[in-house]
Formats: sequence, structure tokens, C-alpha cells
Amino acid sequence: MEIKMKIYDISQELFGSFVFPGDITPKWERVLKISEGSPCNLTNLTMCVHNGTHVDAPYHFLDDGKTIESLDLDKCIGMATLVTSSGILEEEEARKIIETCKKRLLIKGDVLLSAAASEVFAEAGIVLIGIEASSIDQGGESFHNHYTLLKKGIVIVEGLRMGDVTPGNYLLNCAPLNLAGCDGSPCRAVLIDLEEE
Repeated sequence: MEIKMKIYDISQELFGSFVFPGDITPKWERVLKISEGSPCNLTNLTMCVHNGTHVDAPYHFLDDGKTIESLDLDKCIGMATLVTSSGILEEEEARKIIETCKKRLLIKGDVLLSAAASEVFAEAGIVLIGIEASSIDQGGESFHNHYTLLKKGIVIVEGLRMGDVTPGNYLLNCAPLNLAGCDGSPCRAVLIDLEEE
């Protein structure tokens, strides 16, 4: 039996990504160049850990929460369900999604969670939720969804790009970088469609 894989890159390119208001813009600087006589090309990188497609650690909003290197990687790697939605995702829709969802949930589309929907997901036993928006909250001064989900140990992935992927079940890998003490990390999120032959 041979297993064929189709891999979908659902990450933003970092330097062209949307930057959340107040965060720094990611930049790179070439500090060594082969063309100038150096033995290699070498690049320095300056960025916020929440630039581009990234994972939020509980410490992002909970002072006693886990930092990014302490996250359980099995939450970030495993079977996921991709669904589509738009506008404000309310409690009733959240309950329908949970009926057939794997432990990892990805929501494709221009969508934000209502506070009630985040409560439904927090109590449903999921381990990860990912969206395309740069924040799982609706803006302003309220960070209800972050607090609700992170208190339950649910991994939040923001800034995904799932436009070419059909809703369904996939193997997800969105492991963050091993950045000790940090409140988040960029990730190269991919979905893998496995087919047996």
C-alpha cells in the first residue's frame, strides 16, 4: 500500500503579512554576502512573535500560563477539521460544528467568534482552534475569547490562509518554534490530505 500526500501550505509569507496595529513590522537584514567576499550569506531577523501565521501561548494573556516552548506539541500536530463561516460565528453555529469536529478546528473565511461561541468551543474538549483573522477577538478592549480558550489550554492559531483548501478532515502541523519564555511563535502551518492506494 502506498500513501499519497497532498500538502497545503496555509501560512502567510512573513514579510508581506498583515501586521496587527501596534506590533512591529518584520524586517530582515543581510549581514554577510557571498557577492561581497563572505563565505556565506547570513541574515538577521527582527520581528514580533505574533507576526504572520502564529501560535498564541497561554502566557500571552495569562501571567501564570505556559510559555510557547512548554506547549504540548500533540495539540499542534494531528487530525483537524476545516470548516467555513463568515461574519460573527454565534453559539448555535458553534454547537453544530462541534457535532462532527475533530479535536483540532480550523475556521476558514472572514469570520470572528462571538463570546458565546468561544465558550462552546472551550467546553467541547477541542485542543486547538485556528482562524484566518489576525486576532480571535473582535477588537476593542475585550479579549474574552483569548482568556476563555487559553484558560482551558486550547492552542490558538491566528493569521492562517486556507483559501485553496476544501472543507474536510486533514492532518495538521502547526508546531511553533522552540522559543523559551515567549508568549507566542510564528509557525509554518500545513495541512496534509492523505490518500491510500
